[in-house]
Amino acid sequence: MREPVVRLDRVSRTFEGTTPVHALRHVDFTLEAGEYVSVVGPSGSGKSTLLHVLGLLDEPTDGLYFLDGINVSLIDDAERTGLRGDRIGFVFQDFHLLRHRTVTENVMAALLYNRFPRRERRRAAVEALEKVDLGHRMDQTPDKLSGGERQRVAIARAIVGRPSLLLADEPTGNLDTGTSESVLEVFDDLRIDGLTLVVVTHDETVSSHAARQVYMVDGLLSESTIGRGTR
Repeated sequence: MREPVVRLDRVSRTFEGTTPVHALRHVDFTLEAGEYVSVVGPSGSGKSTLLHVLGLLDEPTDGLYFLDGINVSLIDDAERTGLRGDRIGFVFQDFHLLRHRTVTENVMAALLYNRFPRRERRRAAVEALEKVDLGHRMDQTPDKLSGGERQRVAIARAIVGRPSLLLADEPTGNLDTGTSESVLEVFDDLRIDGLTLVVVTHDETVSSHAARQVYMVDGLLSESTIGRGTR
């Protein structure tokens, strides 16, 4: 039986100071392969901390995190970096594209620091761009693209290494309603293809695309199931 992509066992994250901040409190969370989950909650609720822990950008103060069955508490910084590069893709509100590089070169840049064979990088970048319906824009630079197209380039960059897990932080925050919907359709298609997704958002329309909604309040997690993500 396949291990869950993510398993958190009573994970806590406390930021020490004059008044300690308990950003995560004994969080239990399991994410199976191919699931699409949204994380919603007010500012300061712990959403970003949860995303940083899932993305191996931060470490729990207490509890255990298993990624593809690997206990990440037991590996060193170099192994964490390698695991993050090989198995996790990130999409942010800001696109973080290289302005003077082509779309294809921007996507290929994501493969510089993982174990993807050099000779296959361009082919993989083209394949990722075609998945987000940008095969016709491969030789353009980001300044020639719309906001929605730039975010789709960012998504292609995030999936080009064939990660186990895609993490998105307010991916439509800089986009208008119509453009946001086109980006969300890309996420829907990626879920259909079997990719595992976690999307942090304050937007109910964005969160409604997921089959599960996880609610964060004061570092505590609760969740419910909705129907739209099965479409």
